[in-house]
Amino acid sequence: MRIAVHVQPNASRTEISGVVEGALKIRLHAPPVDGKANEALINFMAERLKVAKRDVDVCRGHGSRQKVLEVRTEMAIDQLEALLR
Repeated sequence: MRIAVHVQPNASRTEISGVVEGALKIRLHAPPVDGKANEALINFMAERLKVAKRDVDVCRGHGSRQKVLEVRTEMAIDQLEALLR
């Protein structure tokens, strides 16, 4: 499944802060340098969704705030929504 996200790097803490223009807004504590924000995003989403880090990948927007994540899981949509609240 694919999830559109809007990231805000250099935040005071890592958290989901709502939905912006149809994308999940995620504030990341990591800086947008040397892929650290992407790595932090993958770690955070894997933890929230209770999947392995290898099952979460940035498939579009590596250098942008607008990203698309691919999550390889058999999870139902309602379960996914519950974990992202």
